[in-house]
Formats: sequence, structure tokens, C-alpha cells
Amino acid sequence: MSFGEHKFQVQTADDAPFVDQGLRGYFEYRDLGIGEASGGRVVAQINKAKHKVSDTGDLHHHVLDFQMNYILKGWAIMWFEGHGEVRFEAGTAFNMPPNIKHSFLACSDDFETLEICMPADFDTVVDADQPPV
Repeated sequence: MSFGEHKFQVQTADDAPFVDQGLRGYFEYRDLGIGEASGGRVVAQINKAKHKVSDTGDLHHHVLDFQMNYILKGWAIMWFEGHGEVRFEAGTAFNMPPNIKHSFLACSDDFETLEICMPADFDTVVDADQPPV
């Protein structure tokens, strides 16, 4: 069976610590190595809050084909175009359609989420309007 550019990959928590380099300054990110293993087709990472967030983030959208999150710890509130505010708690999974405008509104200080996106490298566009909060 051929897997093309995909490689078998295992990563432990010690292999990749959380870093401050990512889209949002209030998160730390842990890359799970799937981008490299999949030849850039998929990225998987853990996003962890550095502290409780209560400020409205920029309204934005991602130029990608697929994005989903599974909440590992804590809670978060986000605003989504066409859906309004949604609260997520540990154990919740959600899929975001491509290009949906959204904004991160708040989270607990222990918030962690597993995020999976396709492709691994994608653009984020900040939208001029802000969510009605």
C-alpha cells in the first residue's frame, strides 16, 4: 500500500514543547509534526491559553480547505458569521467551514484545543468589520 509523501511519525510531549510563535499572542502552540509527516497536506497542533482571555479578538477567516477543533480542557467562546456566539467546553468538537469569518472572544486560563487544518500552510485574513458583541 502506498502512502505517497506521508510518513509514519510519532511524537511525545518531550519532542516538541509549547512555543509562543503562532497566530494569537494569547496562545502557546505545540506542533504535533503532522505537517511534515503529511508532506504539507495536514497540520495538527495543540493550542493552549497562556492566561484567561476576555478581550475580543480580530474578526478573521482562514483560507484553507478544512479546519476542526476538539476542546481538551477548559472553555472558550467564539463568534461565527451566521451563527453568533458559541461556547465550547472540554469534550466538544467543531468543524469550521472554509473562509467562515470568526472571532475569539474569551477562554479559561486552562483552555487547550487540538486543531487540525488542511493544508498545513494557509493564510489568515483579518476582516475590516468586527463581530457584533
